[in-house]
This record gives sequence, structure tokens and C-alpha cells, in this order.
Amino acid sequence: MFIFLVLLLLLTLFLPLLSKSIEHHLEIFLFVIGILSSVLSGILTINFVLDILKNEFLYLISITVLAGGIIFKLFYKNFQQVIYKILRNVSIQIFIFLMIVILGLISSIITAIIASLILVEIISLLPLNRDNKIIVNVLSCFSIGLGSVLTPIGEPLSTIVTSKLNANFFFIFNLIGSYIIPMILALGVLGACTVKTSANLTSKFSSTLLEDETYMAIIVRVLKVFIFIISLELLGASFKPIIDTYLINLNIEYIYIINISSAILDNATLASAEISSLMTPLHIKTILLSLLISGGMMIQGNIPNIISANKLKIKSSEWICVGFPLGFFILLIFYIIMFVI
Repeated sequence: MFIFLVLLLLLTLFLPLLSKSIEHHLEIFLFVIGILSSVLSGILTINFVLDILKNEFLYLISITVLAGGIIFKLFYKNFQQVIYKILRNVSIQIFIFLMIVILGLISSIITAIIASLILVEIISLLPLNRDNKIIVNVLSCFSIGLGSVLTPIGEPLSTIVTSKLNANFFFIFNLIGSYIIPMILALGVLGACTVKTSANLTSKFSSTLLEDETYMAIIVRVLKVFIFIISLELLGASFKPIIDTYLINLNIEYIYIINISSAILDNATLASAEISSLMTPLHIKTILLSLLISGGMMIQGNIPNIISANKLKIKSSEWICVGFPLGFFILLIFYIIMFVI
């Protein structure tokens, strides 16, 4: 049984990377693997399923995604008008700083998904060339990916970690907020310092990214999030014996380095597999920070990357040119702070 669980864990981590079809239907794939692994581990019972469905954060994040999607669809033209007026009266550098910081901080409340949808609308309006838009987008996705984890409703990773540890609403904020918030501010400063205006604003809007989104598409997105979180619950409980046997006793510096794999593997899936209630706060902090930072290095690393790259047509090679060196530098900084100083 143990060998089969290890095999399923490997399939969970690498098949989405190898198959575009699986990557595009990740929620269904993880749900199937979650069912199989929970059956193999013998934990799939009525009581276990009921315990998952009692998780209040499961419904909070789903309702937030639904409400945010509907509100944004109803008012997105007004939103464009507001952004356009701000851009006419504020320097692009100040605007970029505020955008990166504000989206990063509020993503823990409006969810990473809604923050990402807002981001791509703003990016499409900016008077920047393609290269600068890619840089701003990658920096913003790092900010959203980091900030959204500060509450359980921000993204599935934080929801599943809070649930697995049976922690309170502000557990992650108290644990790594002192790392995350200064980094979001630093990303804002970096964004403001690197962009250059390449064109003048015109009287016409260039953004039509979300105009055709239907209410059905919003509902489907909510259902995907709901299934995704349930799947992570199943996977986390199923793979607990593997984590408790091997990962807990592993040197935390090794864990920090190993988790660079989050650049090519969804960080929420890795968090579900790695986090255990038997771990010390330092172990949990190390895992979270390494996963969150590495998750911004490539498109498939986290939800904001996937959403924005898809809508803005950013290629993997274009993302890596910005995301990989940036992520590596941030990982190095946090490594020095945690393990050297």
C-alpha cells in the first residue's frame, strides 16, 4: 500500500507537468487521485467526507470567488473608467507601485483569483510596451501569490494549510506576515523603478479581456475552486503517512531547497502533501515561504500566474526570463534571513 501511495504522489506531482490535458483539467485529475489515494490509505469514510464538508473556509473562499466574479463583471466598465482617470493624473511609476502593493495586500481578502482578474485588466490599459507589461505582471503575480496566503480565504494553499493544522484565521499571517508584507512593498518599489512609459494614453480603451465572460463561466470557476480544495484535503490526508515518516525528520534547509520544485509544480498541491500537524512552526514557515516564492518563478507555479499568462498571452520562456532570477534572488534573501543571520 505504501509503495502505491508513493507512486500516486509522484503521478500527482509530475503528470500535470507532462500532460497539457491534465494541466487544463487539474481539478478533476486531483479529485480522482485524491479518491484513489484515500481508498488505498483506508481513510475514505462517511465521517471523513463529512469532516471535509464541514470546513467553513471551503465555503468562504467559494462564496468570495463567486461574489467577486459577479461584482467585477457588473462593474468592469466603471472600473476601466476609474483606472483610466487615475493614469491620466498619476505618474506611471507611482501607479505601478500602488497596484503591486494594493493587489498583493487585498488578495488575501478578495482571493488571488479575483486579484488576478483585476490585474490583467489593469495591465492591458497600461501605456507600456510588451516587455514592460510582462515585467509588471510577473512582479504583481509574485505579490498576489505572497499576499493571498495571509488568510484562509485568499487561495486554496492557505485554505488547506489552515484546515490541516486546525489553526485559527490569522495563523499564517502571524507566522509569516513579517516576511510577506515587506517583500510586497519591495516588489512595488522594484516595479516602479523598472518600468518606462512607451506610449501615451488614448481616449479609447484597449481592454476587452473580461467583457465576454459569462455568469456560467463564473459559476464553473467557483465549482473548480470547490473541487480543488476538496481534492487537496483528500490528498493531504492520504499522503500524511509518507510525510510523517520522511519529511518531518528532514533538515529544514534541505526542504527549503527541495521546494524550488514548486516553480514547475502547483504550490497548493505541494503544500497539501508536505504540511503536517506534527511539524514545528519553523518547519511550516520554511515550507510556506519556499513554496510561495518558488511558485512565482514559472507559469504553472500558482493560480495568479496561470490566469494572467493565459489572458495576456505570455509565453513560458518570457515568464521564466523575469520570474526565475527574481524568485531565486528572493529565495536567497529569505534563506540568509532564516538560516544565516
